[in-house]
Amino acid sequence: MAEKVLQFAQPDITAAEINAVMEVMQSGWLTTGPKAAQFESDLVAYLGGRLHAVAVNSATAGLHLALEGIGLGPGDEVITTTLTFTATAEVVRYLGADPVFVDVDAHTLNMRPDCVAAAMSPRTKAIIPVHFAGLACDMDDILEIASRGGVAVLEDAAHALPASYRETPVGQFASRATVFSFYANKTMTTGEGGMVITRDAELATRMRTMRLHGINRDAFDRFTSTSPAWFYEVVAPGFKYNLTDIAAAIGIEQLKRLDGMAAQRNALAERYFEKLESLPLILPARPRGQDQHAWHLFVVRLSDHTEHGRDDVIRELSARGIGTSVHYTPLHRHPYWRERYGLQAESFPEAERAYLRMITLPLYSRMTEADVDRVAAALREVLA
Repeated sequence: MAEKVLQFAQPDITAAEINAVMEVMQSGWLTTGPKAAQFESDLVAYLGGRLHAVAVNSATAGLHLALEGIGLGPGDEVITTTLTFTATAEVVRYLGADPVFVDVDAHTLNMRPDCVAAAMSPRTKAIIPVHFAGLACDMDDILEIASRGGVAVLEDAAHALPASYRETPVGQFASRATVFSFYANKTMTTGEGGMVITRDAELATRMRTMRLHGINRDAFDRFTSTSPAWFYEVVAPGFKYNLTDIAAAIGIEQLKRLDGMAAQRNALAERYFEKLESLPLILPARPRGQDQHAWHLFVVRLSDHTEHGRDDVIRELSARGIGTSVHYTPLHRHPYWRERYGLQAESFPEAERAYLRMITLPLYSRMTEADVDRVAAALREVLA
């Protein structure tokens, strides 16, 4: 009998999350309300306080709100990495501005600060570092470059909860905002959802207004008031980016379990390092010192010592019932970005080289050590 397919990713849902959803369903309040507010405050507490949180329906929405909140517009530029999901850059275009793509470090696959510095121009309004796979970027250098240029740093931390840099949690740096994702394959999930974290009270107020049509009062406040409170004003042409209480209820329970799920991912990553060290693979960069890697993804690259092609290896693993993926096809290879900005692969040698050899292996907290051993055994067989 063929072995059961080992999925590439799978959410870690328990009875606690299911019961929390049922409680919301029975409460009579399903959209943004008390659970969303609690989720915001719980995440701020988890990160160490002194922050504002804005719950949204996706990290994409969070990035858009943060960029709108800093006043990004036509004629502005935002520097980011080519090795990311398209959402990181598309939100810049939503506001009529232009992304400027830079190459990545060959070891970490995070954006190179020297490339960021070289890309700075009088049009630069912001820098969006992406904490690739859950490993924090070199934030000291990036923040210093931004400070010299007088530009904002907005972190795409979709992969990076919980992660740290120089023992500071991602979310607590001196950036204008940090955006987390709670998509189904993240360490913790709400199905769809995200959160923007900021120290800037005015920016938080602007994002809260813009996440729900530019209305200056939350629906929950208006509809639960004990006195007539129907009146509100539209102060800007906003968006529909709010997080439902159904999703927030899942997030509240997931957050309680986040450290445990992260610890399991870390243990599985260590198992991968142990089992794959003798194979012709370049293994992911580890965090420095006592820092924490979120291990959202475990991305390996075929080494120069193997003649196997990346796509062939993926097909062979699939034939053995093992799901994989590739993170990511760099943005300079996608038709829209390539053609609009005249991008050439030669401008991004490290991202290009990594892409042609990278495979993302299964990694999620419901996996077992036996699952990791199965993946390693299959790779050993394929790469023999």
